[in-house]
Amino acid sequence: MLTSDFDYDLPPGQIAQDPPPVRGQSRMLIVDRGNGAWRDGWFQDLPSLLRPGDVLALNDSRVMPARLLGHRISGGGRVEALLVEQTGELEWRVLARPGRKLLVGERIEFPAPHGEESLAAVVTQCGEGGERLLRFEPVEDFFAALDRIGSVPLPPYIRRRSGEMDRERYQTVYARQRGSVAAPTAGLHFTPETLQRIRDRGVRVCFVTLHVGLGTFQPVRAEEVADIRLHPERYSLPEETVAEVRLALAEGRRVIAAGTTTVRTLEHCARVGRLEPHSGETRLFLSPPSRFQVVSGLLTNFHLPRSTLLMLVAAFAGRERMLAAYRHAVAAGYRFFSYGDCMFIA
Repeated sequence: MLTSDFDYDLPPGQIAQDPPPVRGQSRMLIVDRGNGAWRDGWFQDLPSLLRPGDVLALNDSRVMPARLLGHRISGGGRVEALLVEQTGELEWRVLARPGRKLLVGERIEFPAPHGEESLAAVVTQCGEGGERLLRFEPVEDFFAALDRIGSVPLPPYIRRRSGEMDRERYQTVYARQRGSVAAPTAGLHFTPETLQRIRDRGVRVCFVTLHVGLGTFQPVRAEEVADIRLHPERYSLPEETVAEVRLALAEGRRVIAAGTTTVRTLEHCARVGRLEPHSGETRLFLSPPSRFQVVSGLLTNFHLPRSTLLMLVAAFAGRERMLAAYRHAVAAGYRFFSYGDCMFIA
């Protein structure tokens, strides 16, 4: 199977550049996984589509303000760094621009506004392209400084700088575990009121954590689907979620995943025989004809052409069905990608 088998045409004007004015007021394409039929709806319909006894699993990873702007202390040249993985107490793997000038030993300063304490780092290792390892100089509270200095790293298809609005809207209302460089975007639609309506229907709400990492920002370059390899991403599966999911599976109740990150966490744990409380890393790549052992329903945003996320959704509901549903969504004027509309497949 080729990556081009997951292509579709999308007018650039349908790529959402901003969230809807009010969180949760998004359209939702409702797809029957069994026969492929669909109908247009709204995200606010979701509680009525869930059944008493369903388990709804959410990813509670929190997006860091991981984009830093600074300058080389030696030459004064501008530097942009995206923190993608913490490798030590003050060590981070980053994507840096311009990478070619940042050699081992180069010192960088990331100034803080209003004369507050800045961040400074030295390059300790060079990787391919702009990948670098930075060791930050000690400060009283690194993450407090990062909150002051950093900005939200919006995806490249959003053609504007991130602002204060994105600190709230590019974050789920239940985000708790700091560590992602991109939002688990299916969760951006939920409000506290919607979650309460869901609980009031007798749905069990639980959480996993998967920190979205470097792979989110890298396009698929392989021509063959079989040649795709994902970057590892860290996850945690808590005890209460294990109990809810195990009991639901034993009793034949549905497990609904909000987002592909939640799917990958649960399906990875089932495949490695560790549906038990633990933390680890996953490189799980799901594409047709992958089968699903845990998840029977999926809430997801619309994904980029040829992306591994679209391949996962195609594995869940069928490639031809998904591409037909996507063509309908384009024709019906849905908004696409991170800040866009969503799809519910069950």
